[in-house]
Amino acid sequence: MSDSSPAMPAATNGPSRSLARDGSFETRRVGAKAEVFGDVYHALISASWPLFLAGVALAYVMVNAVFATAYLAGGDCIENTRPNSFADAFFFSVQTLATIGYGGMAPRTTYAHIVVAVEALVGLLGFAVGTGLMFTKFARPTTRVLWSNTAVVSKRNGVPHLLFRVANVRSNHIVEATIRVSMLMTETTTEGETMRRFYDMPLVRSQNPIFALTWLVMHPIDERSPMFGKSTEELLTGRAEILAILVGVDGTFSQTVHDRHAYALDDIIENARFADMIGMDPKGKRTLDLGRIHDVVRLAEAP
Repeated sequence: MSDSSPAMPAATNGPSRSLARDGSFETRRVGAKAEVFGDVYHALISASWPLFLAGVALAYVMVNAVFATAYLAGGDCIENTRPNSFADAFFFSVQTLATIGYGGMAPRTTYAHIVVAVEALVGLLGFAVGTGLMFTKFARPTTRVLWSNTAVVSKRNGVPHLLFRVANVRSNHIVEATIRVSMLMTETTTEGETMRRFYDMPLVRSQNPIFALTWLVMHPIDERSPMFGKSTEELLTGRAEILAILVGVDGTFSQTVHDRHAYALDDIIENARFADMIGMDPKGKRTLDLGRIHDVVRLAEAP
């Protein structure tokens, strides 16, 4: 980006961004063969907790409803239930599926005993799978990393730098943390073929032995930068976006963790710096104010 380029616009015209703020690709996949149960395990593991628990509850109700219907199909096959009562058959199914043990209700006929045996097997397998999924979701290490909403451009030792910062919200450490930053741009070849390409953005420091507090990520806009010499109009035409990926080892679980974030052109503020986050309390103890991670300070325009 040339020094004479105008400030980044408040909004970009043209196609929507291809990267969401969390770094995921905002692309709708079409043309693949539909598979209802093709990737259920991955979907359940990656689902949010509210969605996961809602799915488990829905499956639990549906299974009991199916077996309640099966008991009703056998006629009066359950002791101490009202004739053709779906509610009684449903709650009998609940007791059978969870192997709670019967009180007043019990299977009366051979048909009912067969359905009970099948449901007991389904319950045994279902609870085993559910327990495994629950444990996997609890045990999976995750990061609690906070990225600044904006990136800034300012000079360091006379060289323009693109800067953004990231903070570790947890009190533990991310060991051997590495950040890789890339620029995604749309280009057209001399043959007229349009493609989306990644360009590496070298950093002043891409590795951190112990990421405990904050990290100011700095990319010098020099001859090695994909932004060097490009005007704002060129970057807008190429729908430029910046993707940052953090990878490290969780100091508590000793397992690899990662996080990512994306910046569009309208997330970049020129001629600004980030406000200080680290200070001292009245007792002389160092403090980290995570609420200020997004705060920027405008700089005076260079003469």
